[in-house]
Amino acid sequence: METTDVLIVGAGPTGLALGIDLARRGVAAQLVERADALFPGSRGKGIQPRTQEVFDDLGVIDAVLASSGPYPDRMVWRDGERVGEESMFERFEPDAGTPYPAPRMIPQWRTQEILYARLTELGGKVAFGREVTGLTQDADGVHVAFADGTTVRARYVVGADGGRSGIRRALGVGMTGETVDPAPFVVADLRLRGLDRVHWHAFPAADGSILGLCPLAGTEEFQLAARLPEGSEPDVSPDGVRELVARYTHLAAEDVTEVRWASEFRPRAALADRFRVGRVFLAGDAAHVHSPAGGQGLNTSVQDAYNLGWKLAAVRNGAPETLLETYEEERRANAAAVLELSTGVHRGEVQRGRATVQLGVGYRDSSLSAETRTDPGPVRAGDRAPDAEVSGDAEVSGGRLFDLFRGPHWTLLGATAPPRAGVRTLPSAPESYGPGVFLIRPDGYVGWAGETATEDLAAYLDGVGIR
Repeated sequence: METTDVLIVGAGPTGLALGIDLARRGVAAQLVERADALFPGSRGKGIQPRTQEVFDDLGVIDAVLASSGPYPDRMVWRDGERVGEESMFERFEPDAGTPYPAPRMIPQWRTQEILYARLTELGGKVAFGREVTGLTQDADGVHVAFADGTTVRARYVVGADGGRSGIRRALGVGMTGETVDPAPFVVADLRLRGLDRVHWHAFPAADGSILGLCPLAGTEEFQLAARLPEGSEPDVSPDGVRELVARYTHLAAEDVTEVRWASEFRPRAALADRFRVGRVFLAGDAAHVHSPAGGQGLNTSVQDAYNLGWKLAAVRNGAPETLLETYEEERRANAAAVLELSTGVHRGEVQRGRATVQLGVGYRDSSLSAETRTDPGPVRAGDRAPDAEVSGDAEVSGGRLFDLFRGPHWTLLGATAPPRAGVRTLPSAPESYGPGVFLIRPDGYVGWAGETATEDLAAYLDGVGIR
């Protein structure tokens, strides 16, 4: 029987991001995927600024930026004529603490290729064609059975196997949610002629249905996304997709020269009743299912992995098991808020922009956030730690604060000596943070904030396994 510290089930963005994070921390992890290859479609194509910061830390931001592009403006068509152009996003000015100020568009299949390449670079791999058929757990680990008759014994298991998660069903965890829109939707990747690649083209119909054709940056393809009339039955065959384009636009069916991938879905919002059962965790779509509106699903999923990775590694290295309880505490609350947001965007109640870039996601109410100052400044325990310019010091020579954060360590701002191994320091916190000492978690959030580096800080470090 094979053994491993962590078994990750599902090689989508969530599983790949978690695999990368564990690999760079030296944690033995196996990543298995039921399919024979990575997902081939463009489905989750928006990368929000906060996820770009995560990708910076994981070592893939350069590849993501090179393969992506800005969101195009929407061009509305009626009867073969252009009738209006509008921005897809509310414009706002980012502050100096935001190195990646706007969402980027990149097809999901390309994001996964980049993450997979990074995982391979770190020595990880994906076992394709391995379907989990059951699991049992005890006080020391989890026994996982596969369709091919093999088994794996893991200390922990993470179900990152999508909205129809077999791991979630095996645990008996339910999902609570609602139908966001009763209409059927079609999404497809295709090549066509007759439209510019500068705009996101929208073709609304009188009955409230609509078809959009969005050029996918870094490719020669468009993503088709269509809301069809209620009660209709989508045909996602290549001929069906061509007919759909001809029905809604001024283009002919033969102008669609290739249909690379197509799927249908009904938008829904659902949240798993639990994100953890014993030694098994749920992450990504296995834990929360979103409407695609607003580009929240993939981003929330990657941040699940980013939250869980350092905690699994810390416990493996001797931190108290109670640290793992904060995963569900932090991520389930955030997933619930993001589900409400994405549903609001889908229904036109919330505009894409400041609300959807996820820079405001935080954990102020978490038991892992300790704010000990009597008069906190703008940055508090539980907040995302923003970027800033850093004057030269022993570890960062005139660079950015994110350069100091990058890597699997903790960071202490405002102290002159490292209190423990595995903690990097900066003698003074940036003025933008306000007065105090700030301990930054490996996932870029303020864990502890105080007036000075007191005994409270030492106790906090003990509690997260930094000794």
